[in-house]
Amino acid sequence: MMNQNSVDLLLVEDNAADAELTIHELRKNNMANNLFHAEDGEEALDFIFATGKFAGQRDVLVRPRLILLDIQMPKVNGIEVLQKIKEDPRTQAIPVVILTSSKEDPDIQKCYALGANSYIVKPVNFETFAHSIKNLGFYWLLLNQPPVG
Repeated sequence: MMNQNSVDLLLVEDNAADAELTIHELRKNNMANNLFHAEDGEEALDFIFATGKFAGQRDVLVRPRLILLDIQMPKVNGIEVLQKIKEDPRTQAIPVVILTSSKEDPDIQKCYALGANSYIVKPVNFETFAHSIKNLGFYWLLLNQPPVG
């Protein structure tokens, strides 16, 4: 198992096929070396804040460089996860990219109002989706300069 304190990318996705495709594309482009996949919002919050099964295993101050977050998930939805990340001073600087199938304007407005850094609707076409993930990883993990601290 990878060191949970060195996560570059946290993927929060309950759809196994979408998660598998996203991870595959990131690996293919050498951007998934330090990736953790949370299968729902509850697991994501436990991971980010080092609670639940991650208590004592992670340092909450060692943050992921990027969070890819789905909205429509069981237990705790992505909007709730985003809100908790952005309201906590320890985690609010983590870039959060919403990667979802929802084109609903209220979802888009709410996510940006809560501090999402980007909102991307998952393309239905496989090749377009793969290309989108490659570009997303390239920009956020290689080009973007996160705040220090």
